Amino acid sequence: MEVRIYQPSKTAMQSGRAKAGRWILEGEIETPRRPEPLMGWISSGDTLNQIRLQFDTKEEAIAFAERNGWSHSISQPRERRVRPRNYADNFRPDRVG
Repeated sequence: MEVRIYQPSKTAMQSGRAKAGRWILEGEIETPRRPEPLMGWISSGDTLNQIRLQFDTKEEAIAFAERNGWSHSISQPRERRVRPRNYADNFRPDRVG
């Protein structure tokens, strides 16, 4: 089974970064999804893609995947770039626009 390990970004509804430090392990889709003929719901042949586990560190997630014999791919998070700003900069005479 193929799993993906990543660190999710914060949602637009979050103002803080409280739960952004967790690592997520999700199963990849191995069989195609198809609609059921009776109700039209989308179904899949494998149920392991419904797994979504949270870990405190990336190493814990990798160790769990290797312990279960799953191949894994890791998506590194983008580095957050913080630009320091001052309130006084809004009133600088050389400020454009």
